[in-house]
Amino acid sequence: MQIYSKDFNSEGEIPKKFTCDGENKMPSLEVSGVPEAAKSLVLIIDDPDAPNGVWTHFTAWNIPVVGNGEVLPVNNFPQMGKTSDGSVGYHGPCPPSGTHRYFFRIFALDVLLNLPNGSSREELEKAIQGHILEKTEMFGTYSR
Repeated sequence: MQIYSKDFNSEGEIPKKFTCDGENKMPSLEVSGVPEAAKSLVLIIDDPDAPNGVWTHFTAWNIPVVGNGEVLPVNNFPQMGKTSDGSVGYHGPCPPSGTHRYFFRIFALDVLLNLPNGSSREELEKAIQGHILEKTEMFGTYSR
């Protein structure tokens, strides 16, 4: 399984419009090689370089599996969780200073999750345990 974006290259710089310094909109994401047995996808975006530990920028689950080369519904995720600042939805890269890495992780699950909107990352990670068929990731960087 692979994840990629038309908006930036893996390990490349994330354009400003996808950050808190720009339009704060989510970049396009596509997934290929999703296992046939997958019932749903999970997306987690985080910054492991944040000064106080990993900062969660976005979580979404129960993303429908359509097929290979599928484009994730960046403006219409079925269920979303809280970011590290407590808001629900996408919170673009916004490092206090320096260059940070932003990881985009996709998990293919063998189930749909029974998890309400606004759940925490910890609740999501607990719910996916034992249900991950495959996972993939890419990262981009952003500097201030």
